[in-house]
Amino acid sequence: MPFRDRNEAARRLVERLAVYKGKNPLVLAIPRGAVPMASVVAAALEGDVDVVLVRKLRAPYNPEFAVGSIDESGWTYIADYAAQAGATPEYLEAEKKTQMETMRNRRAQYTPIRPPIDPAGRIVIVLDDGLATGATMISALHALQSKGPKKLICAVPVSPPDTLEKVARYADEVVCLEAPEWFQAVGQFYMDFPQVEDEEVIEILRQGAKAKQSE
Repeated sequence: MPFRDRNEAARRLVERLAVYKGKNPLVLAIPRGAVPMASVVAAALEGDVDVVLVRKLRAPYNPEFAVGSIDESGWTYIADYAAQAGATPEYLEAEKKTQMETMRNRRAQYTPIRPPIDPAGRIVIVLDDGLATGATMISALHALQSKGPKKLICAVPVSPPDTLEKVARYADEVVCLEAPEWFQAVGQFYMDFPQVEDEEVIEILRQGAKAKQSE
């Protein structure tokens, strides 16, 4: 397995992203798994940490499998195989509503007393603990493109090669540590891959905001 845990993966990403140290990058995590990683990366690169809220649209009979994704504005990415996976237009409309409600609740939990950090004019690094279909990363990058970042970077420890090709269309740069042909699931590349809970996300963001205020 390439990675012992998310912390090791984050430290290895820092080595690849070292050129951005001291340039005040904004490191945005796709919750929840990537949030502890983003904290490590942001600290090492002397940047800010926050979340970009997107949700996958789950396949009808396999909720772990994404047939698309949606961002906080309601923009959706629908994969070309969605219909084959049983995702009818009616199903997708219902799933969009479900995931929009989840994002509203998470935003209220994660950043209750401040707006998201503005990415305009900044180097923005969007981080996930790995890509499978790439659906949520595509929505995250698309959401940020319209907000005027100076440079938009996708950074992940692992991804299938074909997913990287899809995602690259939405980013100025893609950093990926491992792109094996034999990919099955993100978790197979970590020895330790625990669930990250909302409480941990909230604490990391609270500490990040506190550090920013003390500057």
